Amino acid sequence: MRDMNVVIADDHPIVLVGVREIVQRDARYRLVGEAVSSTQLIEQLRSHRPHVLITDFNMPGDDTYGDGLKLIEYILRHFPETQVLVLTMISNSLILTRLQELGVAGVIQKNHLHGEIEKALGAISAQRSYRAPEQVATSVVANASQVQERFQSLSPRELEVVRLFVTGMSVSDIARQLSRSIKTVSAQKISAMRKLDADSDQALLTYCIEARQFQ
Repeated sequence: MRDMNVVIADDHPIVLVGVREIVQRDARYRLVGEAVSSTQLIEQLRSHRPHVLITDFNMPGDDTYGDGLKLIEYILRHFPETQVLVLTMISNSLILTRLQELGVAGVIQKNHLHGEIEKALGAISAQRSYRAPEQVATSVVANASQVQERFQSLSPRELEVVRLFVTGMSVSDIARQLSRSIKTVSAQKISAMRKLDADSDQALLTYCIEARQFQ
């Protein structure tokens, strides 16, 4: 199977980091562009004509391209060769149904980023249709008070490390920026993950997305 080019778009750095990591792990796909606004997104699509677009539903829009359904309709009309995967936190059945009617390749809830993007990319690569699971009220975040309690348990230095990590910085980058040793930053990140009950980097990103931290 030849490499398939992918463009990703989201105005939240934490989500962009998570999606980038998933795409770059899959040897069948090549990440060729990123965007944080609808204007940038259209520019990337015109420049790269990717096989796949993974985009947030609610992108910062403008009068030309807009956001939400207006933006998705524009993309599908002007870039019909691109398979579009839409990321969202919405559960409005009318909007979800409309997205399917427009012909998107799939709609993925942001709290299911890790597993569902991998499944969707696998389906697209095999030229199969992708169907997201029925939306259910499951989450790694139990409740708002628990989220608050967990984040309050982090020390200021741990919180700072997590904040920088979810923007896409590596442990060595964080160490350099904060003038700390890599060993110290790594230990602070591991300690924060333990307190947040996150057992992997992806779990940490997912937790922060659901908890709406640093967005």
